[in-house]
Amino acid sequence: MSMHEALLYEKLPDIYVRCDVCQWRCCIAPEKAGVCKRYENRGGILYSLNYARASSMAADHVEKKPLYHFHPGTLCFSMGSWGCNFHCPGCQNWAIACATKLKMDAGMQEISPEAAIKLAQAYKCHGLSWTYNEPTMWLEYTRDVARLAYQAGLYTAYVTNGYLTPRSLDTLGPYLQAYRVDVKGFGAKTYNKLAKITDWHSVLESASRAKNKWGMHVEVVTNLIPTINDDDEQLRGIADWIVSDLSELTPWHITRFHPQYKMLDAPATPLETMERARDLGHRAGLRFVYLGNIRSHQGVDTVCYRCQNLIVRRDGFHAEVFGLNGSQCKFCGAELNIRL
Repeated sequence: MSMHEALLYEKLPDIYVRCDVCQWRCCIAPEKAGVCKRYENRGGILYSLNYARASSMAADHVEKKPLYHFHPGTLCFSMGSWGCNFHCPGCQNWAIACATKLKMDAGMQEISPEAAIKLAQAYKCHGLSWTYNEPTMWLEYTRDVARLAYQAGLYTAYVTNGYLTPRSLDTLGPYLQAYRVDVKGFGAKTYNKLAKITDWHSVLESASRAKNKWGMHVEVVTNLIPTINDDDEQLRGIADWIVSDLSELTPWHITRFHPQYKMLDAPATPLETMERARDLGHRAGLRFVYLGNIRSHQGVDTVCYRCQNLIVRRDGFHAEVFGLNGSQCKFCGAELNIRL
C-alpha cells in the first residue's frame, strides 16, 4: 500500500522528474529522492513513499494543534507520518521528521483511508488532523482521507509549515476546513537559519490562499526563539501581515521555545518576551493573541474583545465554552471568528 504514484509532478528528459508538492520543486534524478526523502523517482515515475504509512496516531484535543477557534473542546483524530521539507535545528518532532529510512521502516504502521475514518469514529472524534510531521509529505493520502472525512461529516485540519505549492493547496481545498500554519519569522535570514529556505514569502501566500480562495479557518503559530525571531521588527511584521492579509480576528499563538534536537544550548523563551510579543500583536490590531507552551497562564482563555466576557476557558488542553451564539459573543453579539 505504501508505494503510490505522486499526484503532482512533471516528467522531464532523461527520466528525470520535477516534483510539485512543495516549494522546493525538486528536480529528481532516476532512483533518487527529493529534499524531503519521501518522494522518489523510480524509472521516471515519482512515487510517494509515505502513502498510508503512519508514525503516530492519537485522539487529541483540537486545542493541542493549537486550534482555539475551531470546534473548541472537541476531540481530533491526529495522524503523523515521516519526513519533512524543512530542516529546523530546534524541531520538537525530530524523531519522525528527521528519521532514517531504517527507523521509518521499523516504525511503520499501515492504515488505509477507510480505516482512518473508522478509527476517528471509534474514538468519538469530531474530525481528523494531520500533524506531528509536515502533512504535505503524504499529500496523496491526506487528500484521500480528507475526502472520505468530508463525506462522513468529520472536520479536517492541516498543521503545516506552509511551504506547499498552490497546486497542492488546491488539491486539498475542497476537503480541508482548517489550516494551522507556522510563521517562523519575518525575513529571509530567519527562515534560512531555522528552516534552510529563503523563499519565505510563499508561506504567507499559501496561508492567504487557504483563507481567501478556499474559505479555510486559519490560525497562525510563532514559536519564539530568543535572539532569532523575537525582535520587535519581526513580530510587528507578522502581526501586521495577519491583520492585512487574513484578518484582525485571526488567532495568533505565541508559543514558548524549549531546547530541542540541535538547539539544546539555546535558552527557553522568557515569559516577558512572550508578553511583549502579545502586546505588539494587540497594538497591531489583532483581537486574539494567545500564549502557548505555558501551563495555566491567563493567555490561553478566549475573552470577547468588545465586552470582556469570558467565552472559552482553557485548562491545559481542556476547553469549556461559555459564551457563544454561533460564531458570535452571546453577551454583546461581537463576531469572534469561532467555527463550531
